[in-house]
Amino acid sequence: MLESGSPYPLGSTADKRGVNFALFSAYALKVELCLFDTSGAREIARLCLPERTGDIWHGYLPGAGPGLLYGYRVHGRYEPHQGHRFNPNKLLIDPYARSLDRSFRWDNSHCGYKVGDGDQDFSFDTVDNGPIAQKCRVTSPRPSARATSGSRNSPSLIYELHVRGQTILHPEIPAPLRGTIAGLCHPIMLDYLVSLGVDAVELMPVHPAITSKRLAENGLVDYWGYNSINFFALEPRYLSTGQPDEFRAMVRAFHDTGIAVILDVVFNHSGEGDHLGPTLSFRGIDNASYYCLGQDKSRYIDITGCKNTLNFAQGPVQDLVIDSLRYWASDMEVDGFRFDLGVTLAREAEGFRADAGILRRIGDDPLLRQVSLIAEPWDLGPDGYRLGEFPAPWLEWNDRYRDDVRRYWRGDGNLRDFSARLLGSTDLFGATRDMASLNYVTAHDGYTLQDLVSYAQKHNAENGEDNADGPAQNFSDNHGVEGPADDPAIRNARNRQRRNFLATLLLSHGIPMLTAGDEFGRSQGGNNNPYCQDNHVSWLDWVAAGNDRSFTNFVSQLSRLRKSHMLPGPDPMDSAGHAVRWLSVDGRQIELWTSPQDGTGCFGAHYKGGKLQSREECLLIVNSGPSATPFALPSGGAWRRLLDTTRDEQITQLVQGNVVEISGNALMLLVRPLS
Repeated sequence: MLESGSPYPLGSTADKRGVNFALFSAYALKVELCLFDTSGAREIARLCLPERTGDIWHGYLPGAGPGLLYGYRVHGRYEPHQGHRFNPNKLLIDPYARSLDRSFRWDNSHCGYKVGDGDQDFSFDTVDNGPIAQKCRVTSPRPSARATSGSRNSPSLIYELHVRGQTILHPEIPAPLRGTIAGLCHPIMLDYLVSLGVDAVELMPVHPAITSKRLAENGLVDYWGYNSINFFALEPRYLSTGQPDEFRAMVRAFHDTGIAVILDVVFNHSGEGDHLGPTLSFRGIDNASYYCLGQDKSRYIDITGCKNTLNFAQGPVQDLVIDSLRYWASDMEVDGFRFDLGVTLAREAEGFRADAGILRRIGDDPLLRQVSLIAEPWDLGPDGYRLGEFPAPWLEWNDRYRDDVRRYWRGDGNLRDFSARLLGSTDLFGATRDMASLNYVTAHDGYTLQDLVSYAQKHNAENGEDNADGPAQNFSDNHGVEGPADDPAIRNARNRQRRNFLATLLLSHGIPMLTAGDEFGRSQGGNNNPYCQDNHVSWLDWVAAGNDRSFTNFVSQLSRLRKSHMLPGPDPMDSAGHAVRWLSVDGRQIELWTSPQDGTGCFGAHYKGGKLQSREECLLIVNSGPSATPFALPSGGAWRRLLDTTRDEQITQLVQGNVVEISGNALMLLVRPLS
């Protein structure tokens, strides 16, 4: 028999005597706790939660403990036109569950309506999905969590990776660990990341996610994981042990090597999709509270492009997000979060607000104010593009950086925009926030670096959407041949362009992000949206990596150069003689470009003093034109050349005379002691 228990904390909480269960639902009429045998296939008990405090249903089960498998059946009205979709025939995941027993597998029985019925979602399905549904697992009480998690020290190089794809093909990692969280922190991988100069990893979503019916029927899966169905548990297939403590051990292993861990979190929508999606958790627990519904409450407001939107006007939804963030920052000790479609979280009745309630709650929280906060500053709703509008100290993914840098090196950009990106996009973030921009040339979403220089058109046919998915405009260049090329001239041109992109990235103001595999030429065969490709299209090929070791070494050298000479970066608005000076090829100082029609070509950025970490002044020369160009150097002493993107191997050279020749389509970095 269940005792009354406590309404808080939400979820299942074990103590020495038993387990407390608490679930939010404002419109439920009855909540049943369902217990399962150790296989998760057989329901062994169904118990009504005996108490309701406000909108929290709760009960305490004496004698129960960690490892118990459970789910909920929630009774109420099935009235889609009123926004209610209760169906007790569907076993539901506890939104606060810390562990699930299995990964999601599509089956029509997960839907609350009869699939194929003429009334579609207005029909009511009586099939019990319990035997095949995901079960929640009660976890062990944790020792007291540390009071703080990480700090706001900005990383010097973020490495975006996919837990499964990073190691699943790595021949030096034990087979049982490949593709798992334990494999990610294997000493082989930690040593590799340290050698690259990485000091933060950004993990693509690790929460349990679902695969849609369309993908399942086509033999595909949601590989990226941006269709979360729970925000506390880990995707079971990422765990070699099945235990969530594996994740905490991984975080601590990263911390021991000086690498921070950032989670990509997807709070803007859930994997339940639209009115024809499955009933797995939120929809069956309290559809009208958890989701933004249209004027016709049987339909969902979709400003995410993912068929539903979580309702952040509701306090319990905000609580869910805050509680999840605190759990990962405290219990799991992560150092920061990247918020997918972050604008959705900050929408209120009048639209996006930089002082939205949930942003204030995050900023006021004594734990969360200490971790890194990164926004993807857009969604698909009205006025959804808000780059540069999140409050300090948020960082923001800067797609303007990506596009302007790509266009400059392709030869069809402009100097005004490119120079602004070099200086941390202060035109977007403000003069005092030159480190708020999270810069990237590639990310998981789009081409890899190798494909950026090898394909003019996307090649997404394998996704089963007639090549209609993925962005059509990529500002890419195949250098004369679509795809792989044997011509040495084309290969050399592509390799130089890769060096140009990453040298620009690592030597710009802001926080650089490198996408896993770009350091050794990973290709997706021109697929710029492989969200459903859990195969060799997406996985890192470590055998191929060995064939591109010189480029990997080049990336490592860039990272060292950034740390030794370019951090934390000069203040571009300094008026005391320390500002960046823009130089023409004849050595004259030029004003910042004000017109977008300035074209591309060759110019220099002279960094002298200011907040430079090094006691050397730096001259960065870029030339996107096709021809070699003589560049007149500032007087005052001899310069040493530290970087030249015409070559992989870098040799420190003293520049003779007052002029240096920079090759066409190249970047060069020179330094000398401050006078």
